[in-house]
Amino acid sequence: MAEKVYTKNAPDAIGPYSQAVKVGSLVFTSGQIAINPATGAVEATTIEAQTEQVCKNLGAVLAEAGSSLDKAVKTVCFLADMGDFAAFNEVYGKYFTSKPARSCVAVKTLPKNVLVEVEVIAEL
Repeated sequence: MAEKVYTKNAPDAIGPYSQAVKVGSLVFTSGQIAINPATGAVEATTIEAQTEQVCKNLGAVLAEAGSSLDKAVKTVCFLADMGDFAAFNEVYGKYFTSKPARSCVAVKTLPKNVLVEVEVIAEL
């Protein structure tokens, strides 16, 4: 049976979904964007700063689930502009040192007009 995950150290869901769900030995996060959980707002304006916030949010959700970024096995990354790919990779690489499998695509727009969104599947 699936177990929902919630932490106040990451932004609340902005729709009818959970921050993450644990199933068996895996945790599936919803996509995280650069909302600062302390203020509930997108404060960062650069791809680097937004990626930092996204990774911090993902780390908090995974920690609440009993996992971590180091246990990530797959990420899916969405960029508003593929021109930001190199700068995104620079920050992403600092957090995902275990080098999980990954997809990265450009999309037309993201919630709240952010520059990046990332979701993770990780082992518990």
